Amino acid sequence: KNVLDRLLALVGLALLIPLFVVVAIAIRLSDKGPIFFRQVRTGREGQTFRVWKFRTMYVDAEDRLAEMDDMNESDGMFFKIKNDPRVFRFGRFLRASSIDEIPQLINVLLGEMSLVGPRPLPADDGDFLGDVRRRLLVRPGITGLWQVSGRSDLSWDDAVRLDLYYVDNWSLVLDLHILWRTIGVVLRSKGAY
Repeated sequence: KNVLDRLLALVGLALLIPLFVVVAIAIRLSDKGPIFFRQVRTGREGQTFRVWKFRTMYVDAEDRLAEMDDMNESDGMFFKIKNDPRVFRFGRFLRASSIDEIPQLINVLLGEMSLVGPRPLPADDGDFLGDVRRRLLVRPGITGLWQVSGRSDLSWDDAVRLDLYYVDNWSLVLDLHILWRTIGVVLRSKGAY
């Protein structure tokens, strides 16, 4: 799995260089600041790493998070708002199309992530208890059962249940099935915000 992940990530990054250039220019035109957003996440066996994403929010987004805490629409570990005012216009497109996630191929190439697996959890949430901790038995993924089954529209409990099913039943066939389903989910932009 690790060899296949890294090989596909390398090929994907090589093929997507023109897209990286176009997105980088569009982000710079949308808001001055870095092209990439790097956030500390928790991966396999509790190891932390910095996830790569195209930046979709204004530079001051992290500073404004505390004042928006009561607007959180998620019932789990991720802060989510459907129409988050911190996201700039081109950033909305990047999120809806999931293009903002493509730089995570770098994390796959470095062995920090897999193409398929549970999403990496925010590192600032500290200890993960019970079922949530079991998610850390496998390398986190760019896509997974959670993403192809409803994405941000799922409850936290449903997301954890799907992730644990993946952890307990992983196979190459399941990975290929999830990758195939990811294409349709991304094209429909359902649950992406």
